[in-house]
Amino acid sequence: MPNIKPVSDLRNYDEVLKDISVGEPVFLTKDGRGRYAILDMKEYENLHAELKLIGELLSVEQNRKSGVEDYALDEVESSLNKIIEARGKKHE
Repeated sequence: MPNIKPVSDLRNYDEVLKDISVGEPVFLTKDGRGRYAILDMKEYENLHAELKLIGELLSVEQNRKSGVEDYALDEVESSLNKIIEARGKKHE
């Protein structure tokens, strides 16, 4: 169940911040409409890393479709393994 609160609850921001954890952002509304999302920093970092990876994969796919050979399969596999290992260390 999403945690939704009016932005006016930020007057007592300690209570709002207590409700934030990884996978459980707090969504703030203004005039009954969604305006903001407050995320745990680890979740924000994970989302940012995933978006970066998606961007890199899209770039590689565009290059592949246009005939550019940038990366060998073993290079891509090595890079992905490094990203996976780094993400695993952040969760420890």
